[in-house]
Amino acid sequence: MERQSRAAIRERHSHGSPSDDPDHAYRSSAARRGSSCAPASPRQPAKRVHGTIPALCMLISCCLANEVSGWRRQAGFTPSVSSAAERTLLRHQQHRQRRQRRQGELSMNLAAGIVGLPNVGKSTLFSALTKKQVDAANYPFCTIEPNTGIVEVRDPRLSKLAELSSSQKIVFATTTFVDIAGLVKGASKGEGLGNKFLSNIRGTDLICHVVRCFDDEHITHVDGKIDPITDIEIINLELILADLQMAENIAANLNKKAKNDKQAAATLEVVKVAIEHLSAELPVRSLQTSGKLKEDDYALVSQYDFITSKPVIYVPNVKEEDLPHMDNEYVRQVREYAEAEGSQVIPISAKFEAEVAGLDEEDAQEFLDSVGLDKTGLDRLIATSFDALGLMTFLTSGEQESRAWTILKGSRAPQAAGKIHSDFEKGFIRAEVTAYADLVEHGTRVKAKEAGRVRMEGKEYVVQDGDVIVFHHN
Repeated sequence: MERQSRAAIRERHSHGSPSDDPDHAYRSSAARRGSSCAPASPRQPAKRVHGTIPALCMLISCCLANEVSGWRRQAGFTPSVSSAAERTLLRHQQHRQRRQRRQGELSMNLAAGIVGLPNVGKSTLFSALTKKQVDAANYPFCTIEPNTGIVEVRDPRLSKLAELSSSQKIVFATTTFVDIAGLVKGASKGEGLGNKFLSNIRGTDLICHVVRCFDDEHITHVDGKIDPITDIEIINLELILADLQMAENIAANLNKKAKNDKQAAATLEVVKVAIEHLSAELPVRSLQTSGKLKEDDYALVSQYDFITSKPVIYVPNVKEEDLPHMDNEYVRQVREYAEAEGSQVIPISAKFEAEVAGLDEEDAQEFLDSVGLDKTGLDRLIATSFDALGLMTFLTSGEQESRAWTILKGSRAPQAAGKIHSDFEKGFIRAEVTAYADLVEHGTRVKAKEAGRVRMEGKEYVVQDGDVIVFHHN
């Protein structure tokens, strides 16, 4: 489809719905599909379940980003991830999960913070992610309070399971994104909205760093020029300075205890290494690959949850003209920078994504086809963020519903059972586990069991992404 066709779609939507109602496209689409959540007959398609915050009900058709999932390869999803980035994220996930288990924090309230300089496209991206219209005016500090949105992680496996089980509804996993106020130089000293920014970002578990990678004289830049690496370094330096101040305060407190406390003395030495590292304007997360600390020593550092210890996904924001390859000289600079620190890069066109998010499903697919895309950039960003947060899903399926349950990677069977109901964990007996591929191959659980593809697992079983499970409990 040529650009004239996209113009026709824009024309239909601009004149066919009230321009002052940002949620009209969402409601219209829902009306066309049918908004009733009443049980469907077995022959009817499964109904979607909508959250309190409208999710990406039409767009997100990607697989969960888990490197061991066979269904992911079948879907053709291949994220742009270097092996160094994968190793860095894995180590961070392991440290965070150990910390969460020590603290008893096994809830799934993990969030990805969207950050960037003013006017780089953060709020436009957030609007597309959640279909929640935020103030995206063209001036600095338009995002004063963090906006939080919950989005679905669409999983094509659930649709197939719902078909096999004649499920009445489908419930997808979700993840949380937070749009955080724009940052400027001096934020670590409280300039601009610095204190608010730093406070909000400390509450997240992953950083999605939006970087402007397009020229447009009509959209101002806080520094008056487009330089993605400088933009990245402005924010990174402010975060490093904030962590340095925090590390120095920690060291001062530990120093008071070190004489009579061996653990405090050992931790102090490790924090001193972190201070030296931060003083060299290097993020804490790069300590993992620097060789300066042993794995156990880095675990001592990670307990303090420094901002720069969080994994980062760089999100170059490009023009529609750069689709479908989403590549230009600016993006190449970001890729080189990210590769050096072991981070991931997911380029998008925030303006294009926001426009697609306002269309019904049919027109949205036409838009994607017109630029040679089978998935949106949001598909890849959401899936990669879910994976980077150390999350995965197991599945349940029956006539009532087919559902994806979110758990931390490495969770054992009783913990997974507890996600469904606390009584399941307390009275756990065993888990009846079938791999998704095996269930699809044989069509029913009974036939899969006859073929010897259903396993009985105990309390020590580590749940795998895509396991279809029936729990037995007292």
